Amino acid sequence: MNETRITVERRGHVLCMGLNRPDKMNAFDVEMYLELAAALGELDRDPELRCGLLFAHGRHFTAGLDLPKWAPFFAGSTFPELPAGACDPFGLDEARQVGKPMVMAVQGICYTIGLELMLAMDIRVAASDTRLGQIEVRRGIYPVGGATVRLHREIGWGNAMRYLLTGDEIPAAEALRLGLVQETTEPGRQFDRALEIAETVARRAPLGVQASLKSARRARSEGDAAAIARLLPDLATIMKSEDAAEGIRSFVERREARFKGK
Repeated sequence: MNETRITVERRGHVLCMGLNRPDKMNAFDVEMYLELAAALGELDRDPELRCGLLFAHGRHFTAGLDLPKWAPFFAGSTFPELPAGACDPFGLDEARQVGKPMVMAVQGICYTIGLELMLAMDIRVAASDTRLGQIEVRRGIYPVGGATVRLHREIGWGNAMRYLLTGDEIPAAEALRLGLVQETTEPGRQFDRALEIAETVARRAPLGVQASLKSARRARSEGDAAAIARLLPDLATIMKSEDAAEGIRSFVERREARFKGK
């Protein structure tokens, strides 16, 4: 049995992270949580990495939490303690959010914590056979990984309550209509398409990409006025970078820019 819960592979400037308990339908246990947090920390720290891609090995993304493993933590009103340098996989702790874009590819069953991981990601691609579900109310509990905070922001109050309060599944086509996923593919193509998107993000100016993400997050967490107040000051800092100069040169020379993240 493979002891590695999360596979980690570098593909150029993209870090691919894969849930790796396919024999258990990728049931999300505490070890998987900690390994994913460590991988996200690696993405956040390494200047050569510009974008992350989260996916899952096997037919299904995840059947959800491995509840017996999590029960002691939930009974104690806490998540497992993250080691130094790790990032919060659910992005609930703003101080430990990964500061680089994340793309996610899903397939098959994607229940509970899987959907909450989606809500913490920036761009989501789903195979057409994906079955999403925030089914905690069918198990006597409720979501604590961010769904109650984020789902209504993503798809509207009524749509969110339709699924949070019933525990009904959300088919891939409906998830696309609601904007919960950005693209759907034929089954088996979701990883390749998500990687294409991640590689496109990684080719863009890293400082500009990260500033865009930070600004959008600030607007969401602190309000529009706070984000607007930082637009020009933060741009002034970026304008001093090598990448900004390269962007201008490439525009004048009518060629593709070659960014270094400096």
